[in-house]
Amino acid sequence: MQATSSGPQRTQPTTVRRPAETRTDPIAAATRWLSRHSIHVLQVSLGAIFLGFGVLKFFPGASPAEAMVERTIDTLTLGLVSGQAAVVVTAVVECFIGLTLITGVFLRAGLVVLGGALVGIMSPVVLFAGDLFAGGTPTLEAQYVLKDVVLAAAAMVVAAKALGARMTAHPTA
Repeated sequence: MQATSSGPQRTQPTTVRRPAETRTDPIAAATRWLSRHSIHVLQVSLGAIFLGFGVLKFFPGASPAEAMVERTIDTLTLGLVSGQAAVVVTAVVECFIGLTLITGVFLRAGLVVLGGALVGIMSPVVLFAGDLFAGGTPTLEAQYVLKDVVLAAAAMVVAAKALGARMTAHPTA
């Protein structure tokens, strides 16, 4: 006959340590710091860009995009919103987006507004392609619009985090 144990066997809990968490080298430390903070830094800097560009639009002649904003909003709204009113509406929208990104208050609402704004921001590429790429090369206005592709990509990262995605540090080989 075999002896059986009379009661539950106790085992010591095992702690699994990941190499990146135990390493103290500068790369591991930088990786941990970046995984904890980089998306928040991206969010706040994206907000600062929108807030800064939005505030400029409250002062006639201060924004280099003023004429393009007027033309784009006039075209998109079929003439219902035009001129300085189009610029002020854009300023309010951009400031709202910027403040939500910087503070995190109403962040999801700000990201929804940002998604809609990006459609308007990028629309001159389609609406005014002939003017933006006169002579086959991008004008300064086209470059101003095309840089917004980076803002759209940054917004996607911030939105992913706001919806629950998380960045974690993985050990390097």
